[in-house]
Amino acid sequence: MDKILLVLFSVCFVPAIVSTHFVGEPFVVKGSVYCDTCRCGYETDATKYMAGATVRIECRNRDTAQPTYSKEAVTDSYGKYSVTVQTDRGDDICDAVLVKSSDPECSTPNKGRDRATVILTRNNGMISNVRFANNMGFLTNTPLASCPQILQKYQEQAED
Repeated sequence: MDKILLVLFSVCFVPAIVSTHFVGEPFVVKGSVYCDTCRCGYETDATKYMAGATVRIECRNRDTAQPTYSKEAVTDSYGKYSVTVQTDRGDDICDAVLVKSSDPECSTPNKGRDRATVILTRNNGMISNVRFANNMGFLTNTPLASCPQILQKYQEQAED
């Protein structure tokens, strides 16, 4: 009888205890926001990371595309943000999205670099609760005077 109770306990309660442990741990989404000071579409040596920019984690239902979750954050003095997401978003498609620039001279979202997909589920083999989003950027209104030399350096490296 004791063996039957032990087996029943193992089958019923141990998985519940283990899943409760993992479900309770939040995800942390981390990333950076930059100003593309040369308007080249990618980060360079002249890239400036933006303090005070606003980003949002947006999730929507995979089937209906209806919004299911949204949370904003502001970048620190190094242009980095961190957003805590309390629940597994396994049935959702989630993105980190640029919301607002902190610099009026660098406030145009860079198409293709204005959002980053993040996977917020534990059903994918990833152990860590930390998820890193690709860096996102705004374009400056006026490129720096030194940009032609900076871009030349990148062209020379590509030819090697």
